[in-house]
Amino acid sequence: MGHWESAGISADFDGVVRLFPLPNLVLFPHVIQALHVFEPRYCDMLTEALESDHLITMALLVPGWESQVQGKPNLGNTVCIGRIISHTPTDDGRHNILMAGLQRARIIEELEVTTSFRQARVELIPDYLPEDFRESADEHRKTLLGVFRSMIPHDAENSKTFADLLTQQLPLGILTDIIAYAVNLPVAIKQLLLGEANVQIRFETLIAHLEPLLESHPGESSETNSPSQSSDLNKSFPPPFSDN
Repeated sequence: MGHWESAGISADFDGVVRLFPLPNLVLFPHVIQALHVFEPRYCDMLTEALESDHLITMALLVPGWESQVQGKPNLGNTVCIGRIISHTPTDDGRHNILMAGLQRARIIEELEVTTSFRQARVELIPDYLPEDFRESADEHRKTLLGVFRSMIPHDAENSKTFADLLTQQLPLGILTDIIAYAVNLPVAIKQLLLGEANVQIRFETLIAHLEPLLESHPGESSETNSPSQSSDLNKSFPPPFSDN
């Protein structure tokens, strides 16, 4: 676990977040995503974040957003609050950043603001592990790691990233988030997994979507990657940059 995670969300967090909507990226807690920021309103958002709490909240544009050119396209209700852990400006006024996922949150209301970027009030969503599931959680963690290990491309098996993931005793909730982010699932499924706070249900849902991929294409995922997701289970971390 990185030091950026241990810091968590500040105790004085007031629930107001800056929204960074994208059509093909779902950020999860406990992972790092590279982003290339160039649209003026999101450069404004980045500047404000860097001058204050370094927090930006990633949101998913729901299907049909393309037709909503005017106004505010609809967003998925569950979002992920992230912290900027690296920022590199470019000579042409663009920005390369690394965003670390911190916390699930639910949009309560979108705010009327004067900023060029959208903002909302959210409530934080903690993980919930049912009491009667806790005793078997470790066995389920091993099951999930076994399925994931079978999907790792051969040329990535010996990478430090995957070695660390496969050997660390991560809690099941964290592990489901990391694997849900890493594997090549449709963004709608990723958004469904992000929205599930119950670790048991999240685990069962993830397994249900991983096993058909494993059966049809052992060692690799069968879906086509979206532009913002790296191929072959995100062979390298952080993954390639995603444009806004």
